[in-house]
Amino acid sequence: MAEPFKHLLNAGLVKAAAVHLHRHAPAFDSRRFVKLASEGLDTLELKARSLHICTALEQTLPADFPAAADALQAALAPPEAGEAMAQLTGLEQGLRGWILWPVGEYIARHGQAHPDRALQALHALTQRFTAEFAIRPFIVQHPQRVFATLQRWVHDDSAHVRRLVSEGSRPRLPWGLQLKQLVADPSPTLPLLQALQDDPSDYVRRSVANHLNDIAKDHPQRVAQWLQAHLPDAPPPRRALLRHASRTLIKAGDAAVLKAWGLGAAFKGQAELRIEPACIALGDTITLTLMLVSRSNKPQTLAIDYAVHHVKAHGGTSPKVFKGWQLVLPAHGEVVLSKRHAVKPITTRRYHAGLHPVVVQVNGKAVAESAFTLLNGHG
Repeated sequence: MAEPFKHLLNAGLVKAAAVHLHRHAPAFDSRRFVKLASEGLDTLELKARSLHICTALEQTLPADFPAAADALQAALAPPEAGEAMAQLTGLEQGLRGWILWPVGEYIARHGQAHPDRALQALHALTQRFTAEFAIRPFIVQHPQRVFATLQRWVHDDSAHVRRLVSEGSRPRLPWGLQLKQLVADPSPTLPLLQALQDDPSDYVRRSVANHLNDIAKDHPQRVAQWLQAHLPDAPPPRRALLRHASRTLIKAGDAAVLKAWGLGAAFKGQAELRIEPACIALGDTITLTLMLVSRSNKPQTLAIDYAVHHVKAHGGTSPKVFKGWQLVLPAHGEVVLSKRHAVKPITTRRYHAGLHPVVVQVNGKAVAESAFTLLNGHG
């Protein structure tokens, strides 16, 4: 069984960080920091641990932010070339990996009066972990200054810095401060995304795709326009990026986006959905079997998703769309598709007993429906 994420920030990491900070800032009270940061740490979840360690830094680093930033930056390990930042654990060469989450929080809290020095520190930090959460308060407080900096960073030699440009300015970054001004109007980030969508690093391009998908949730027409401008004659890496960026709108059956991908035509034919077993308990798996018969004289390009209408506490239902299949069905062709779908407990959904309709969508339009009954739920 995998270790819980919260253990990524632990007392051993705190002690190792204290050694490096004291080495580069002899006035740093490493014993007090370890005591403050370790006390009660084991009782906390991951994000709370980060905030707890940040509070210990606040009480032990120099009150002068530039001096504190100098100490933190001097204690960093060499920059990382690989992408797997979340897997970094050892601090033999300096601060890197998860211990830099509370460091980023410290910079976000105390660097607002010194934004240029703070951004310099985040430029260094993101090459050893990530600064995508820490940069967001600066976007809120100093938008013009930050976006001028991000415009320079799109040309940075480090893929980690270039990724920060896109990831740090995502309107709806998971776990991050929501950037309400960019939710309302994403225009400031569009030139940055255009500069990065053909980046040589897949690591950067994945972030651009997720950023565009964020925008799609509030401004679908912007993403449809983006596809119209940047999809024709796109090289394969950009095409893959734009496909990933379109995933929410394809599932939603957005007509303009489906048309951009050649998926706008309604399915011509017959569809039948079968679900087995018909009754399940929470934790079981159902099998969806979809039969399609074409009535078209031409091949049909099909994007197939299915929506499970989960029963709510009040008795109604709420649909959740899941990815199905993509295929080209030959003229007058037939196909049988099968997929297993687990109905298992997750932290983000409350299950309730009752009849759960399942609707298959082909190119954004419902073509077949069936249902299963959940015999029990969980609170």
